[in-house]
Amino acid sequence: MLAKDLFNEEVIPAKTTDIGDTVLSLMEELKVSHLPVVSEGRLVGLISETDIYNADKPDTPIGKYRLTLPKPYVLPSQHYYDVIRVATTGNLTLVPVTDENDNYLGCITLLRIVDMLAELSSVRQPGGIIVLEVNSHNYSMSEIARIVESNDARVLSTFITSFPDSTRLEVTIKVNKIDLSPIIQTFNRYNYIITASFSEESQLDELLHSRYESLMNYLNI
Repeated sequence: MLAKDLFNEEVIPAKTTDIGDTVLSLMEELKVSHLPVVSEGRLVGLISETDIYNADKPDTPIGKYRLTLPKPYVLPSQHYYDVIRVATTGNLTLVPVTDENDNYLGCITLLRIVDMLAELSSVRQPGGIIVLEVNSHNYSMSEIARIVESNDARVLSTFITSFPDSTRLEVTIKVNKIDLSPIIQTFNRYNYIITASFSEESQLDELLHSRYESLMNYLNI
């Protein structure tokens, strides 16, 4: 999945001639805390709510504001993971997309990023979740997949979490079975450490609802 496939057409970039109040109103309508600033079709930078509030000049064109953020962007050919990296590194609610000459092409909102993450991680497909703790030296995704498949199931998605100054990895896998008992028993036979599992639909609904509420709270800040 490339950046060019993730544009949010609803987001209109701010112009350097727009006044602060106008830009704040647009941010509130779109539920974002940042907007691209464009002049003659080229990306000037990214303005934040904080920039506008700190300037304390709501009737002044934003072209006269000091933009505190660097000029983050991705190229249309960059991968979805690059978009996530730029968004999380800058704690951004959207990421501008430009060509090699800084011509503004569009932007990708955090909500679009999360929606794509849900699609890639098979969140909407029924199944169960198992969380394993493994040593990085012994980690083998092929073996984990083989264990799952030996129980007439398949892996829908995986996430790997590493920990600083540690060889410990947390491997979260989603499989296409609600009943995880046979798979868990097989992992136990292979001496895997299982730190959590979610096998009932109610548990999955509760987990996903909790994650959704956390996301919505973050987007509304």
